[in-house]
Amino acid sequence: MSSERKGLNEYKPMLAMAGIIIVVQLVALLLAAPMVEEDMRAFENPDDASNSILYIFAILIFTFLLLLAIRKGMQWIIQLVILLAVGATMYYVFYALLSIADISVMANNALSVTASVILTVLLYKFPEWYVINTTGLIIGAGASAIFGISLSIIPVVVLLGLLAIYDAIAVYKTKHMIDLAEGVMDLRLPILFVMPKHMKYSFIEDSFKKEEGEEREAFFMGLGDAIMPTILVVSANVFLTDAYRLGGFINIPALGAMTGTIAGFIALTVLVMKGKPQAGLPFLNGGVILGYIAGVLIGGTPFY
Repeated sequence: MSSERKGLNEYKPMLAMAGIIIVVQLVALLLAAPMVEEDMRAFENPDDASNSILYIFAILIFTFLLLLAIRKGMQWIIQLVILLAVGATMYYVFYALLSIADISVMANNALSVTASVILTVLLYKFPEWYVINTTGLIIGAGASAIFGISLSIIPVVVLLGLLAIYDAIAVYKTKHMIDLAEGVMDLRLPILFVMPKHMKYSFIEDSFKKEEGEEREAFFMGLGDAIMPTILVVSANVFLTDAYRLGGFINIPALGAMTGTIAGFIALTVLVMKGKPQAGLPFLNGGVILGYIAGVLIGGTPFY
């Protein structure tokens, strides 16, 4: 195999990861309308920028509690909390999707609960990489849609800017985000996306403990790296009501935000391929904000 062919093959998992981000964004856009219809907003006033501060504060508290549980050897608490959150988020996603079919509330609740329980149990009993990715996609799209319809443009930009700074500090300075990722990896929960380098890879059997210089068999991306930029994509599509929509589905600022996300991901990939952990949000959040601005200028719409 030529070195050029080998190089292209090494980038295939990252291209697949970019594809996952695009799917998360498209599904989140699809979920936005029924979630608005069902009033699934997380905040009453979407224009209140203090909601972004509350979001950051909640993340800090949750991160602290996770690190504390890891150091106390109480991983079962982490597993329980995250599985409950996973099940609840999937319920909202299925309920929103089934509401499009115009079935009764009772039938919708029954089907949504059943599907959520089945997937959560499957995730607990058989957390293989494709199960992790499937549930992660559902959760990522659902969470993005909920917060995208709950925060208008300015609060989202504030949130993404603060999170980018926090992620950079957590990865490069305090390094507690790396400790957190390593601590919860063994629990095999849908807090990340897994893209194997070969089809024989098993996430269940992976020990994650590699010798120095030994390559991992898969690439990993935190779920938040897909969720956070997608919030702006959804928000732009929901709150810029006067903007022209391509195919009646997505407006140009939202499309620009999607394009900016992928551009940021490409820049991130170049550094990740060098073998060192990187903070994803400075690239992804920066990319989605610049892409949104470009979309606004191209579409000739107000910034907010």
